[in-house]
Amino acid sequence: MLFIIGIIVVFGSVGWGFVLSHGQLAALWQPFEVMIIMGSAIGAYLISNPFHLILDTLKLMPQVILGSKVDKAMCLDVLGLIYDILNKSRREGMMAIEADVENPHSSAIFARYPAILMNEALARFIADYFRIISSGNLASHELEALMDQEIDARLHELEQPGSALGKVADALPGFGIVAAVLGIVITMASIGGDPAIIGKHVAAALVGTFMGVLFAYGLVGPISTRMKHIAEDEIKLYDAAKASIIASMNGLAPQLAIEFGRKSLFTHGRPTFDEVDSKVRGR
Repeated sequence: MLFIIGIIVVFGSVGWGFVLSHGQLAALWQPFEVMIIMGSAIGAYLISNPFHLILDTLKLMPQVILGSKVDKAMCLDVLGLIYDILNKSRREGMMAIEADVENPHSSAIFARYPAILMNEALARFIADYFRIISSGNLASHELEALMDQEIDARLHELEQPGSALGKVADALPGFGIVAAVLGIVITMASIGGDPAIIGKHVAAALVGTFMGVLFAYGLVGPISTRMKHIAEDEIKLYDAAKASIIASMNGLAPQLAIEFGRKSLFTHGRPTFDEVDSKVRGR
């Protein structure tokens, strides 16, 4: 919702301000200038990025428009899942969770948290480290170092779509200048003709520069920044899982272990102690 409101505010402010300054909105309608700018930007984006990154960018767009999937409910699910696995291993032994972590999609524990199963990377992250714990004798600091490496790699992956769009935003003013220069070339060909026609050509050229700057700082740049915020929100789920697992390896009970995970979350989406307690009580 904020995305749509922001778009309306940006373009509405520019357009309404132009009209109030006695401008004619029709003068800003230059479809060929837009085609040059946006076509060049899209082409450069396709040249510079691999196919999987383009797909990742498209998959992120619903979250850009509708908001991040990482909310308080998702945080509670991560903590609840970690608690359930730790509680089962504490009661029945580490061997009891092997079937759950080897195939999360057929696990009764994971089935309680469909939102996590839909996030394949997060579900696999949690399952893999419980498999390592159940099958090896790694010290907690060794496992923590391994988890940090994977979290860093995952953060880099999550930030790539936003970074790629950020480079497009940086290039858009330049493509606006390209459109403006082409407009000037057309204008120079009309020298000696009707002044009114020459004026329209000059206006079209200036609109090219205007469009490049507006699209860069009013649309593509903010989308890039929003994608980076989404990445930061999601990586905190990995941090919460890591903190809970490491705390458990250091001998804390499941209830206390997930408190370490809760404290690692951002405050704007962090559930309270009572909310977490209500989530896991009676498990």
